[in-house]
Amino acid sequence: MSDETMDTEELARPPAGGRRWMSRWWRGFTGSLAAGLVALAVVVLGAGLLCTFLDVPGPGAVPMIAHPVAAVLALLAQRAADRRDGPVAGVAGVAVVVIVAVALWTFWWA
Repeated sequence: MSDETMDTEELARPPAGGRRWMSRWWRGFTGSLAAGLVALAVVVLGAGLLCTFLDVPGPGAVPMIAHPVAAVLALLAQRAADRRDGPVAGVAGVAVVVIVAVALWTFWWA
């Protein structure tokens, strides 16, 4: 086979090593969690503001502050996960999962 022509089997083959696939999956998963937490923070802020304007009970000040703080922390950890390789990226991804889990457990599941 010449350099200019590529076999279809060669194009269909996954990249060498399962680590690249797993790291891309992990980064995508943690990025989705971070983005979901941002969306949740926007919803909580919107609900709080709407309840304030309508003068009805709402989420309160603590969730309206804590959700955006958790979202920012998750985005910072995700940025580290996206820009680094190796164990640092893995630990940053775990930090995203922990931040999301703590926010959900504290304000939604408990």
